Amino acid sequence: MVALITPMHKNGTIDKKALHDLIEWHLHAKTDAIVVVGTTGESATLEPYEQSELISLVVQQVAKKIPVIAGTGSNSTKLTLRLTEQAKKVGVDACLIVTPYYNKPTQNGLYQHYKMIAETVDVPLILYNVPGRTACDMLPETIERLSQFKNIIGVKEATGNIERTEKILQNCDKKIQVYSGDDMTALDLMLHGAVGVISVTANVAPEKMHELCAAALSGNVALAKKINDDLMLLHKCLFLESNPIPTKWALYMMGKIDTGIRLPLLPLDEKYQEDLKLAMQQAGVKV
Repeated sequence: MVALITPMHKNGTIDKKALHDLIEWHLHAKTDAIVVVGTTGESATLEPYEQSELISLVVQQVAKKIPVIAGTGSNSTKLTLRLTEQAKKVGVDACLIVTPYYNKPTQNGLYQHYKMIAETVDVPLILYNVPGRTACDMLPETIERLSQFKNIIGVKEATGNIERTEKILQNCDKKIQVYSGDDMTALDLMLHGAVGVISVTANVAPEKMHELCAAALSGNVALAKKINDDLMLLHKCLFLESNPIPTKWALYMMGKIDTGIRLPLLPLDEKYQEDLKLAMQQAGVKV
């Protein structure tokens, strides 16, 4: 599943034409699902009305060909509810809800946050744990408590910790699915029970990420490892600076988007550009 970037013009306004073309590319490249306005989509600097408009545009264009998952999380329970309700109205297949950042809620606070959303909005929900960006770590015990809600169907676990993934799967007794949120460790997590990856790399190499997941989940470990080896340098280089800075530069070099990105993020520093270009070439991406 691609954690889709939000294409922008140089002045930071949303480039709807580029968005349309990216969606068409992903549909033809066998991307299995599209996650719109998540971390990679710069949700932190999008206005709520922009998030809702982007979600609606993607849902309409995809037209149920593949699932569309909307990032609707914030550090405000009230705003998260509103965004999730709006996403449901336009027909998303699920919502991805990041742990509230900056506030540093307790584990019980996290439970009550997600409980309110699950009980208020009848839409499938995927929890999203990425403590490296949020300063908030949702523990496996809290995920187990939340797995009792029928519409909480999965968790995007971006710690890359295999033991934690195994613990979540064991504790939740298959009530929810685990998705990797870290490309570099995604293969290992899938081989230990995760059912896929919500991927940054899929923005740049969607077909290969689809092939990697298909091989891993069908038991073709040798093929999965070969593809992953080809992609590993790209996995790493897409985080030379904060996501989605390198990814947007890569897509710009591929001729798919303009250079727009919103402050406080800036375009990729020149000192990293040759490294990323080399990683793209090694992964078979045309620059």
